[in-house]
Formats: sequence, structure tokens, C-alpha cells
Amino acid sequence: MRRVIIAGNWKMNKTIAEAIELVNGLKRDLSDIDNIDIVVVPPYTALSEVSDMIINSNIELGAQDVYWENEGAFTGEVSPVMLKDVGVKYVVIGHSERRIYFHETNETVNKKVKAALKAGLIPIMCVGEKLEEREKNLTFKVIKDHVEGGLKGLSKEEALNIIIAYEPVWAIGTGKTATSKQAEEAHSYIRKLLRGMYDDDAAEEIRIQYGGSVKAENIKDLINQEDIDGALVGGASLKIDQFVPIVRESAKKIM
Repeated sequence: MRRVIIAGNWKMNKTIAEAIELVNGLKRDLSDIDNIDIVVVPPYTALSEVSDMIINSNIELGAQDVYWENEGAFTGEVSPVMLKDVGVKYVVIGHSERRIYFHETNETVNKKVKAALKAGLIPIMCVGEKLEEREKNLTFKVIKDHVEGGLKGLSKEEALNIIIAYEPVWAIGTGKTATSKQAEEAHSYIRKLLRGMYDDDAAEEIRIQYGGSVKAENIKDLINQEDIDGALVGGASLKIDQFVPIVRESAKKIM
């Protein structure tokens, strides 16, 4: 049975003081939720403080990126070992913004996924198409390229420890959202890919999140799709009155 996971990706937002305020509110308003995984993904500067705040709570910690080496002369990068040291459990890898603005590729995503797994982190590996790719009917081709490239060389046992986040790039920060039917279609296709790469068990066990302008107003339709196991939430995760309803509605999903 796949457990729902809701992760809030704060992106480049929140000072330490603002992060503390937000997490205090989430702890207060979500303390009774115990049937799904709740993850906050702050910027690096707030990881330590947030980690201390969520000890013994039902909220877990994620990071927005990771490098594939544990140490060395890589100015500006943060290693898997460093993230583990500060209490991080999940790490977002290959987000569309990293691919677009920082030229990440399937190869770098694959290296980061492997490094994260080796360190005992749980990768949230992002895949998804741009608007022009969808308009050219290339959605499945792009998803296949991202999934196979990101998971290249990984065993079934390793893949079972990965979460895949389908994020149609055209729906991120635009206010547009894939319809529940479009999202389910993509998630179902990813399961089909996993079945071909591994087997039925892997396809049924690996969790797949949806990411792309998720809001309190649309989470119900999305989360109740058969193959959608949660959400990677962007802007709405920065506001208590948006993120809390998303988590609560997701906790109602009948598995």
C-alpha cells in the first residue's frame, strides 16, 4: 500500500525567522495527522533551525538539491553527508527549475540520485515536459527520457527508495494546473515505464507525486486519482492557510 506524501518546496523563499514562524504554524495545525508523510523543504540557510524545530513531530525535512560528491573543492555545493548531518531525510533532485536555469541533465540527475541513495537520503526525482513539448505531443517521450535517464543503472531495490514527482513545467508557477485526467494519465504512464524497467511490484510500490500549481482548491481532484500518491507543492507551501488544507485533504485519500 503506497503512503501519501505531501512535500512543500519553499524554493528561494523565507528567512530563518520566517521559516520558524511557518513551521510553528504547521506543527500547531497539523499535529493530529499521522497517516501520511508531511515534508517541508526549506532553503539551505534554514535547514538547521527547521530540523531542530521538527524533532519529535510528524513533519520531516527535505532539501532542494544535493551534489554527488561527499566533499572536495566544489564551491557553493552541498553534499549528501552534509544534508544527513543536519537532519535531512528527503532531497529534491532534477526540479525543472534546476534543469532550466542551471542546465541540469539526466546524467547529473542520475549521479545525484545515486549519491543521495548511498548516503541514505530519499530522492524526490522530478520529471516532466515543457509547454512546447506537450503541444508537440512529446509528453510521453520526455517523461520516458527523464525516468529512464534518472534511474539508469539502479537496481529494483534502489528504485524502491525513490519518489518520482511528475511536474508538467507549463503548470509550475503559472497558475495553470494539469487536469486530474492529464495528471493521472502521466502518472499511469510512469507506472507502466517502471513495470517495464523493473516489475509489477516496483511499479505498484514506488510513489509518484504530482507537482504543478497545487492549491487547496484543486488538491481533492488530484489526490483522489488512482496513481497520484501525493504532491510536491510550490507556492502554496509558503502559506499556512493553503498548505494545511492541502495536507488535510490528502490525508482523506482512501488507499
